[in-house]
Amino acid sequence: MLVIVAPGQGAQTPGFLSAWLEDPAFAARIGWLSAVSGLDLAHYGTEADGDTIRDTKIAQPLLVAAALATAQQLGPQPAAAVAGHSVGEFGAAVAAGVLSPEQAMVLVRERGQAMADAAAVTPTGMTASLGGDRDEVLAAIEAHGLTPANDNGPGQIVAAGTLEQLAAFAENPPKGARLRPLAVAGAFHSPHMAPAVEHVAALAGSVGVDDARIPFITNSDGTLLTDGAVVLDRIVGQIARPVRWDLCLDAMAELGVTGFLELPPAGTLTGIAKRFFRDRGMTVETFALNGPEQLDEAREFCERHAALAEVVPA
Repeated sequence: MLVIVAPGQGAQTPGFLSAWLEDPAFAARIGWLSAVSGLDLAHYGTEADGDTIRDTKIAQPLLVAAALATAQQLGPQPAAAVAGHSVGEFGAAVAAGVLSPEQAMVLVRERGQAMADAAAVTPTGMTASLGGDRDEVLAAIEAHGLTPANDNGPGQIVAAGTLEQLAAFAENPPKGARLRPLAVAGAFHSPHMAPAVEHVAALAGSVGVDDARIPFITNSDGTLLTDGAVVLDRIVGQIARPVRWDLCLDAMAELGVTGFLELPPAGTLTGIAKRFFRDRGMTVETFALNGPEQLDEAREFCERHAALAEVVPA
């Protein structure tokens, strides 16, 4: 039982597309997606520094383009479901057949700009809380007026809010928790992003969608969706709603997932998944796809887990 996932903002690192762009077909695809987005994605994926690609209006199209282009290189795979973390939901929606690549790139371009504009109103950010008691961490986040913007599973909850609120949170962290500021430029998935929801929703109303060919696991509550209009509505609303990645992982566990493949830039979601499934006592193989030299191995991984699904009792 195979699940393919796409990472969200914060996963990007300088130069992560360099090896991929040595392939002419991949470079041509990035060139087309650059034209659609109005950004030089090849430059941002190879030469730009960390501060530059931290910019929301650059990071989001860059990450979605990376997922789309690498998924095309991987080729169609027999996934039981797809999911994306935050902006990664656009890549997942394309993989599911709900959106075209061009629709996804236009919407994510507008999403990134609108979220950057919303973030510019008040200095805001996000901080990951690692470890500690879950209830105590959530209580501390609430006490500081912050939003639990990402609930990523065992021992990782991300708080979002103003820089002043985050500074106070850092001065008095939850017992047993380690805090780590994230490389994002705003309080995403919190009420601070409401203006961005309005802008993207107005555009999404004119986008024609198809129903999903592969079930789409939504960040809002981990539900498996196939209605294309509902998928797009959830993706847009998620801009200002907490990402419940923990519930997405629950859904994967209920499906009986045996293989978890993360598209580039991979690693973050793979690490979370390893801890989650280990804590559940489940044997789940993970694959972090980060370079073109891994493509043949990744295809074999997908085929193997599709074959396993055929012999696993329903």
